[in-house]
Amino acid sequence: MATGDLQHRLERVLLGGPRRYTRLEVAERAGVPEERSRRLWRALGFATVDDTEAVFTDADVEAMRTTDQLVHSGLVEADFEVAVTRALGQHLSRLAEWQVHLLWTLITENPELARDDRQVARLVERLLPELEQVQNFVWRRHLAAYAARAFAAPDEDLETRTQVVGFVDMVGYTRLTRQIDEDELSQVLDAFESLATEVIAEHHGRVVKMIGDEVLFVADEPAAAAEIALTLTERTSAAPDRPAVRAGLASGRILSRLGDVYGSVVNLAARLTSVARPGTILVDRELAGALESRPEFDLRTRRPVAVRGYHRLRPSALRRARDEPSGRFASAQQQAAEMLGLAETVEEAAEPEATAEDLTVGSRRRRRRR
Repeated sequence: MATGDLQHRLERVLLGGPRRYTRLEVAERAGVPEERSRRLWRALGFATVDDTEAVFTDADVEAMRTTDQLVHSGLVEADFEVAVTRALGQHLSRLAEWQVHLLWTLITENPELARDDRQVARLVERLLPELEQVQNFVWRRHLAAYAARAFAAPDEDLETRTQVVGFVDMVGYTRLTRQIDEDELSQVLDAFESLATEVIAEHHGRVVKMIGDEVLFVADEPAAAAEIALTLTERTSAAPDRPAVRAGLASGRILSRLGDVYGSVVNLAARLTSVARPGTILVDRELAGALESRPEFDLRTRRPVAVRGYHRLRPSALRRARDEPSGRFASAQQQAAEMLGLAETVEEAAEPEATAEDLTVGSRRRRRRR
């Protein structure tokens, strides 16, 4: 395959035409100040180019002009322009990398394609409109979903509001990377990402980002967040070829900015995850209080732990409620546990892999009515 020739053909297809303008010429044609065009180009994540290099196309001129119009229309505030551009560049860069990987895999697995540069270029030219159509559809569906939520509560601040933040990560990921090859690791990550995306969407949560072996998500309802963490833990445990997971959940006001989330609640959820044992879900006091009236959940208060930024963090372990023992044995068992200040049941006291900081000191479980 003549890589140089193919690269030029693909560029013409993907960039919408030949490279013909310098950055200064783009700024002039779009009517955008030179320094501002430089800031936007860098914010998009593109390498800085010399002012004499003709690397821009007619599409670049039109994009710069459109960006300028968005600011003048008031849709994007001028002092927020670079931040919006940076977020757009980061998200679309990951999407583009993934799509090129798919294309390269298709070409390398079909040697007959690789023999003809023109055939590869035609393939890309045919697939590009379809990719754009799918991306546009997905974007509009997400736009409709967020718009519906925003206009359903017009008085609510969309940037700072109360939500549940959750982290779920695979245990022993670093050790795993040393034991398996790249193909196997890719399969493990794909399986985890697919499962996480499916479960979070199923319970009306939102994936904020995947961070290698970890997923960060948010949910509006406490019960939905609990279901997400429980379901992910259960389905992972049921697959012997997948690493165990652990989770940390916290509830409170968070700052949502350009698709990411920030604030002490996010930090707290991360800290809870770091001290959770495999197969365990730890929640903060705020979320435990919101879930304690739900009979389908079992919350066991743990001993205080010290983590970075929190000297006496007192989490609760979240599990599904189970049928409790009945009769005289159950009463004696309960009384002994309360006197000792330990587990509420013998089953809890005998929980495997328990550590000193994981000992139960109380329970928020509501007894089921039979």
